[in-house]
Amino acid sequence: MTEQSYTAICFGEILWDILPDGAQPGGAPMNVAYHLNQLGMPAGVLSKKGNDADGERLIRFLETHRVDTALIQTDPVHPTGKVLATPGSNYEMQYDIVFPVAWDFIDVAGNAAEKVAAAELFIFGSLAARNEHSRKTLFTLLSRAAKKIMDINLRPPHFTQELIEALLSEATVLKLNENELELLSGWYAFTGTMQEQAAALGKRFSIRDIIITKGADGAAYYTDGAFYEHPGIKVAVVDTVGSGDAFLAGFLSQLQKGYGPEAALDFACRLGSFIATQKGACPEYDPAAI
Repeated sequence: MTEQSYTAICFGEILWDILPDGAQPGGAPMNVAYHLNQLGMPAGVLSKKGNDADGERLIRFLETHRVDTALIQTDPVHPTGKVLATPGSNYEMQYDIVFPVAWDFIDVAGNAAEKVAAAELFIFGSLAARNEHSRKTLFTLLSRAAKKIMDINLRPPHFTQELIEALLSEATVLKLNENELELLSGWYAFTGTMQEQAAALGKRFSIRDIIITKGADGAAYYTDGAFYEHPGIKVAVVDTVGSGDAFLAGFLSQLQKGYGPEAALDFACRLGSFIATQKGACPEYDPAAI
């Protein structure tokens, strides 16, 4: 694709989710970029694939859906990422994330740093920092980024408290689920309501905006002392793969378009719920139908 500027750049893993009924393209950064593009926000993926058929299939998938791939590198040694996903209780998925793979070795290559500096949003998580190589690249890029959105995405055993604290110290916006908020609150003995825990976490790491997903029970948004909640939308779940990524893309797209917190939460919950009714993280859809 021709070189372009990006509203958002999503850093980290691109991979195949190996589900019980087949393989689906995935990885939180790729999913978020996919949905941002579907919603009219040009988003690129900064990642690395293997020099293999799985990697080429990912590139073809992204290009078919008009997601720019210029920032995706090719690793001559390590394979394209895979995750073995199995359904657990309450529709939650259990993940076996193969290591090492190509996205563990992302470089600061070409004009990546300049593109990150020019983008309005830089979206990252903790999983891509599990290996030292990509971790160094991530912190280099964070030093260049403007608005830094951390989709925390905790996947045991691929993180440490030290790593998470270093990443939180860089974030300007944090997105996490209620279980992750509970875990972090336990580290610092934060108590009280969800709003009080979010406020304490935001104060500790100087994060003004915290987005909390609650699965079937909706989501909440803490921003500059105010707290907004949405009860969620009841749907018949097919699988929850990527629904949180779609939620984040939906939320960010609405804020970028100037909508208020309540409207952004409502749209994001609708999109996340819709994705839960579909197979895989990146189905076809018409944004107007959401």
